[in-house]
Amino acid sequence: MAAASQDNHSSALDKGNLPIIASTIKLSLTKPEELTMLDLGLTHVALPASDIGRSVDFYATYADMQVVHRRIDRETGSEVVWLSDHTRPFVIVLIQATIVQPVLSPLAHLGIGCKSREAVDMLCDKARQAGLLLEEPKDSGYPIGYWAFLRDPDGHTLELSYGQEIGLTVTQES
Repeated sequence: MAAASQDNHSSALDKGNLPIIASTIKLSLTKPEELTMLDLGLTHVALPASDIGRSVDFYATYADMQVVHRRIDRETGSEVVWLSDHTRPFVIVLIQATIVQPVLSPLAHLGIGCKSREAVDMLCDKARQAGLLLEEPKDSGYPIGYWAFLRDPDGHTLELSYGQEIGLTVTQES
């Protein structure tokens, strides 16, 4: 397993992707060996996707995420994409799959914090028009906040929320 991980780092570095990786996490790295020090804690969630392009568009629209890495897996021939919102060193990994059985549905979900209730409502209006709104926005009070569920192109659930105070809670516990 360690050899495969090292191959991935070497491959990214060999292709000159160090500046992309460094800018994603807003750090300036000068030595490739420093890259391994960044991967501590929760780094990613991997999801199968039947149409990578549709999924990339969905997460760009509703989660403000962009592609930071794209490749064809050498062993499987499947397209693999990493998406980031550039707020922390964390990505959603989308892996091309012929058949997808939704893993995150409906209670299991990815959660996105929005800037305001109005932002949640605007994204829900857009999702409603596209037939992607799974559960209408509701205010569940503290500590859950204002939230709604959307369905991505493969049926995985994305939560949009405002007021959950996860960052504040984590900071206070540190």
